[in-house]
Amino acid sequence: MKQVQLGKTGPFVSTLGLGCMGMSALYGPADRKTSIATIHAALDQGINLLDTGDFYGMGHNEMLIGEALKGRRRDEVVLSVKTGALRDVDAGFNGMDNRPIALKNFVAYTLQRLGVDHIDIYRPARLDPNVPIEETIGAIADMVKAGYVSHIGLSEVGAETIRRAAAVHPIVDLQIEYSLISRGIEDKILPACRDLGIAITAYGVLSRGLISGHWQKGQGQTPGDFRSFSPRFQEGNIDRNLALVEALRAIADRKGATVAQIAIAWVAAQGADIVPVIGARTVERLAETLGSQTVQLSPADLAAIETAVPKDAAAGGRYTEAMLAHMDSEK
Repeated sequence: MKQVQLGKTGPFVSTLGLGCMGMSALYGPADRKTSIATIHAALDQGINLLDTGDFYGMGHNEMLIGEALKGRRRDEVVLSVKTGALRDVDAGFNGMDNRPIALKNFVAYTLQRLGVDHIDIYRPARLDPNVPIEETIGAIADMVKAGYVSHIGLSEVGAETIRRAAAVHPIVDLQIEYSLISRGIEDKILPACRDLGIAITAYGVLSRGLISGHWQKGQGQTPGDFRSFSPRFQEGNIDRNLALVEALRAIADRKGATVAQIAIAWVAAQGADIVPVIGARTVERLAETLGSQTVQLSPADLAAIETAVPKDAAAGGRYTEAMLAHMDSEK
């Protein structure tokens, strides 16, 4: 597994990251033994970037990763943690709290759950409209000085917020959705990051399974599954989106690859400063995603993919309108 430096000042990470959220929440039931085996397999194959959030499963995901890392060398893994989202006992979301005093509380719990003495990359999950980004980044910078955090990242914020944050402390990466059917960052956000030397850790590369080549209508309807209310999976949109997948499948078949591998390879081909973070939940799906590393896309391949799945071709938004209204990256 190759490695790249995350931004101008960040750690060296594998060219694929493992997103662990689905092992605890939002995509239906997950098996603990299977999840830990998948994390172990990822580490054994050279993936060192593990992404989580302290609110994934209300701490469950961090405890799961902590269990998986027992007996492993600390320098074998780069832990990326999102924070600030508030939850309730019914698993609902109650906004953001990025006040300095709150973040310093959250980091203490994260260190305990993960069983480590520092977090490699710490980031607010979303912008808190009640707290200036300068205060949030300043608080995390204090944690860097204290040794509890090594690097600072951002998530789902717009170009102006990125620039304001970077003026306070070096930012190593922006975690944001980026895929063949979610390309909004290309207009302003990606140029701003490149101007500042900030990498992109791209989540949603397979659009929550929609463009994986495995998705079928009727899946993902269990209570609490994000896809049960995600616009792109709803009637009126799903058929149009699956037609895009079939157009992509024709290209994948010609390349001797899977649809998922082509979709991941396309994101990776957009620049060495973009690291796809893949939410594989089983060893089998992990093996498929790892296969994307050997897929070489020629200019002709990239043109064919662009024709099959043009920019803005997806039907429906990546989140509901109510959720998008609170996302700084969409403004």
